[in-house]
Amino acid sequence: MTSVRTTRLLPQAYRPLFAHAGFKRLLPALAASDLGDGMSVVAVAWLAIEIAPPGRSGLLLGAALAAYALPGALGALLFGRWLRRLPPARLLAADSRIRAVLLGCVPLAWAAGVLHPVLYVALLAGSSVLHAWGNAGRYSLVAQMLPAQQRLAANALLSSSVSASIVIGPALAGFLAMVVSPAWLIGLDALSFAVLAVLVGRVRAANGKVEAAEPEGMPQGGADRPSAGLQLLRKQPELLGVLALTWFFNFLYGPAEVALPLHVTDDLHAGAGLLGLYWALFGAGAVLGGLAVGALRRFPLWPVTLGIVAGWGLTLVPFGLGAAAPVTLACFTLGGLIYGPFTALSYTLFQERTPAAWLTTVLAARSAALLTAGPVGTALGGPLIALMGPRGVLAASGIATVALAAVGAAVRIRSTRRSASRPGRGSGSGPCGAAARP
Repeated sequence: MTSVRTTRLLPQAYRPLFAHAGFKRLLPALAASDLGDGMSVVAVAWLAIEIAPPGRSGLLLGAALAAYALPGALGALLFGRWLRRLPPARLLAADSRIRAVLLGCVPLAWAAGVLHPVLYVALLAGSSVLHAWGNAGRYSLVAQMLPAQQRLAANALLSSSVSASIVIGPALAGFLAMVVSPAWLIGLDALSFAVLAVLVGRVRAANGKVEAAEPEGMPQGGADRPSAGLQLLRKQPELLGVLALTWFFNFLYGPAEVALPLHVTDDLHAGAGLLGLYWALFGAGAVLGGLAVGALRRFPLWPVTLGIVAGWGLTLVPFGLGAAAPVTLACFTLGGLIYGPFTALSYTLFQERTPAAWLTTVLAARSAALLTAGPVGTALGGPLIALMGPRGVLAASGIATVALAAVGAAVRIRSTRRSASRPGRGSGSGPCGAAARP
């Protein structure tokens, strides 16, 4: 009775999700693993500093953070031949098991006094090698479990869980690290993935097993090549456009991420508390924005996606105008609110436009490509700050992002007109929740 009453309090779009036994069982485990990863953002770096040899903490810190993320891109390319035909639930479970075992070895090795820096980096790298496939399995499983009209709401819940973990996880890790070693926090992350692996094993997709048929236009045996997902993307201009937009969006975000801390310290002469407030407000806005878009029913995905890119860029411009901290805090909160729906919308577009048998392959290729965007943008941030200063970089990032949205809109309009001029061909840009057009 209480469950029914609680469900009635939810927005209409979310009610079917909490009435779906499999999704309702899976969501808390996914949220717990997101929170564990949010804690590990702090714990991985902190432990690297603790175990680094004197004078080598910076080197080990960079290696540890890279090892925790980047091998997923390599795994997406190397293991496609064997993993592409696996059901999404098995992919997600396999990634969860590997992360549970290898991350779980970190606190054990630390407690035994054998956690050498090389071993630490190797364990982190091994734990992330299938993460692109696991992430692809997560959203492919949602596409299998739920009908098309419920996917945006489900994607919104998943992306909001990630946004919430970015706010809560580091703060919780900072509090717990005053009591226990960061190695044990990584162990909690491992435990969350162990629970997820068990629960995923009990989930059955509503539509059953998807046949691994070759999409039209793909060469036979294409799945056996490491670049199979990228090959399919090249034959799907709309999906390739979404990926390109997302890559450049993340790339232009990188310099802003580097510039914000220096803006706080150099321009505003403030401390870590203000920086934490910026990110907390951004994260809270992202959660609210993501949940809000999931409650909506039908609207054109492409215009809204491009509007999000332009809106985020505009919220960075006041930084370059020398606005006071209260103004830029409000802008950053608004930026999070605007950015929040982007991930859910992007995944929904991929789910609607990709042949079901190839969805995990394409999403793994997407993850592999996007893993390079943030680091490249972040690396560019340092030289740009030396040239333009933190405020200049924040403003330039915002202006360039608005320009990206304008270019994307122009390309989209041209593509739509070209498709409309061909007899029997549609633009394929339906409203959210509609089935993909042939």
